Amino acid sequence: MLVSGLLLVALLACLTVMVLMSVWQQRKLAGKLPPGPTPLPFIGNYLQLNTEQMYNSLMKLRDRYGPVFTVYLGARRVVVLCGQDAVKEALVDQAEEFSGRGEQATFDWIAKGYGVAFSSGERAKQLRRFSITTLRDFGFGKRGIEERIQEEAGFLIEAFRGTKGAFIDPTFYLSRTVSNVISSIVFGDRFDYEDKEFLSLLRMMLGSFQFTATSMGQLYEMFYPVMKHLPGPQQQAFKELQGLEDFIAKKVEQNQRTLDPNSPRNFIDSFLIRMREEQKNPNTEFFMKNLVMTTLNLFFAGTETVSTTMRYGFLMLMKHPDVEAKVHEEIDRVIGRNRQPKFEDRAKMPYVEAVIHEIQRFGDMIPMGLARRVTKDTKFRGFFLPKGTEVFPMLGSVLRDPKFFARPQDFNPQHFLDDKGQFKKSDAFVPFSLGKRYCFGEGLARMELFLFLTTIMQNFRFKSPQAPQDIDLSPKNVGFATIPPTYTMSFQPR
Repeated sequence: MLVSGLLLVALLACLTVMVLMSVWQQRKLAGKLPPGPTPLPFIGNYLQLNTEQMYNSLMKLRDRYGPVFTVYLGARRVVVLCGQDAVKEALVDQAEEFSGRGEQATFDWIAKGYGVAFSSGERAKQLRRFSITTLRDFGFGKRGIEERIQEEAGFLIEAFRGTKGAFIDPTFYLSRTVSNVISSIVFGDRFDYEDKEFLSLLRMMLGSFQFTATSMGQLYEMFYPVMKHLPGPQQQAFKELQGLEDFIAKKVEQNQRTLDPNSPRNFIDSFLIRMREEQKNPNTEFFMKNLVMTTLNLFFAGTETVSTTMRYGFLMLMKHPDVEAKVHEEIDRVIGRNRQPKFEDRAKMPYVEAVIHEIQRFGDMIPMGLARRVTKDTKFRGFFLPKGTEVFPMLGSVLRDPKFFARPQDFNPQHFLDDKGQFKKSDAFVPFSLGKRYCFGEGLARMELFLFLTTIMQNFRFKSPQAPQDIDLSPKNVGFATIPPTYTMSFQPR
């Protein structure tokens, strides 16, 4: 009895000390950090945030505290940047200071600071440099990759023809196609559309990606030190991520057994060769965990973002049949019905280019951006950000900045067209982020979106079971990612 009483007293004493230290640290920084709501110990600003509408909750705080403010996600102190001016000032004008990687708790559960996407410092620089160079060697941004996309588009067209106009959910049709492009680079081969293991991988990616957008996903971002040990949907996300890591590890083992150091077949081979070259370097970043995680980063990002963007885009076009009709007209006039679209056609197709940009802007795939972290004590707009402070560059607030887009809440391709109907760029078009950690898959994504969309729309008209006015474009979930609503559609031959 005495022992249990002493334990209780000790526990209460520890909690009291932690609370006092938390309050002391917050007061010490008060007046130096950007303004924001007063946090409570342990739960931070949880009571001021709606985890089902995290992006909107943060935008409401912006209305009160301005474009740069501080918020506490549980114990996590985060500086939030809103609007094109603030985001560019940080990520471009002070690029080095804001180049660290912040937390994405769901993916960090498996990445643990390894791999190109979720690492920082010298590791991130080396893996990024290697990845960009190696992907370029395998056709990234060159004609070789264009031919792979065109070939994959042909398989997709045949799959859609096989539906014979029935109403289908396009989710896995699109993800299979997009994933096969990046798979051909990282694994050296594509998957058959009916491959059960492939479909299982796609479900794992979709499931874990969607979890990050849910209320529970956002709750996990705040309280992951505790929640990772508790039952709940986060455990399913972990299971899916583990399944993906196991698949990549198996692929790496296969490559190791058949590796020819003089003839790399794919990204994994190139990494394995670099590992051999640096095996005597005690500070090398080229080891197994970084190989598996970097490959997983490329496979995941190269699948989910583009396929989800297209899935949302189809719904937007069915909601706006006038836009779909103009796209068909430009495709017929510039490309015709008989030859396969080429990426060079883009220069003569300003309307299609504007539509694709508007799909990305309105779809706002990663609204809060991938979290950054300041790499040293940093002054920003008169505030002091201690080294290690996390930063959310709110890409959604840039893509909806009213200074750049006349009707930011509406789907309207005119946002990217001038008075003469020619395509116009916008400094607020940032779906691939900015600065030193921008998405280096941007070139591939642009090519895929153009070639897949034009090839599909060259061959099909879209039909929804609902009338256009009844189609709701509101996303299913918005958290780390934006998840479009689930729907069915018919691909009707033209």
